[in-house]
Amino acid sequence: MEQLCYGILSTSSIAPRFIAAVRTSGTGEIVAVSSRTLQKAKDKAAQWDIPKAYGSHRELLADPAINIVYISAVNAQHYPLAKMALEMGKHVVCEKPCTTSAAHTRELFALAKEKDLFLMEAEKMLFLPAILEVKKRMEAGELGEIHMAEMSHSFSAAYNTWLFDKSVGGGTLLSSGIYAVQLLLWLFGPMKSVQGFKSALETGAEWQYVLAGEMANGILFNIKNSTRATLDNTARFYGTRGYVEIPEYWKARKATFYINGQEPEEVQFPCEYELIYEAKHIYKCMQEGKRTSPVVSEDLSVAGITALEAVEASWK
Repeated sequence: MEQLCYGILSTSSIAPRFIAAVRTSGTGEIVAVSSRTLQKAKDKAAQWDIPKAYGSHRELLADPAINIVYISAVNAQHYPLAKMALEMGKHVVCEKPCTTSAAHTRELFALAKEKDLFLMEAEKMLFLPAILEVKKRMEAGELGEIHMAEMSHSFSAAYNTWLFDKSVGGGTLLSSGIYAVQLLLWLFGPMKSVQGFKSALETGAEWQYVLAGEMANGILFNIKNSTRATLDNTARFYGTRGYVEIPEYWKARKATFYINGQEPEEVQFPCEYELIYEAKHIYKCMQEGKRTSPVVSEDLSVAGITALEAVEASWK
């Protein structure tokens, strides 16, 4: 397999974490970074020790030294940038959500298949050892039959002003709801229904929401997110024999199991860069000649954004 030579499309706040994960894991080389202005690209290239800087994403994509790109631009730019990258012959890793619509997500996967290129939505959470441990133990029956799930997530959005601009894919549903929805889908299979309530700005972008729904297997769930209220930032899954708590589930380093009649058991998986497991998975897929991830599959990416589209449709 050829060496993975990454181009970084965007100078977003998550980009340096992905760069560090690739470098630390030894799964690729960071060749270039692009931004909407050359000066910003040069500044970040110097800061992140990247050899090349480009003042447009198209220029980066034209670089023959790059064979794979990581896209972390604002949500509304995921689809056009990923499409352009695939059309220009680059493998693509695109931050979640892959796109802002199920139709666009399907289109990208069809294009990747046509071009024989790798495409994956970067859903780091599903590769974390803590999350994998929870899945393993639930499937082994340690918690009994799971009947309920709840997830909460709160954060300050002051550093990402675009988050409240609906025209660029802003709103907390796309930024955080995708974590919760995809975790449920990955653990429990198809979703039967979901609905909710939001608090929104005059721009139409929601700054908090509460969702509730049912999985096809009968599990009931609720999901809460806020950029103002302080929540406990924990996922809990409740079964007939006990429950499990996962603090900061979207970047989980630990989980605590509460089995009926037993002392609580905490399992810990410390790591400096939580994206390292995702980077290793991408490398493994490429080594094996895969063009889609068996974990963050096309079906999962489509199902996740379909659920969020259903929520947004109910809000209108």
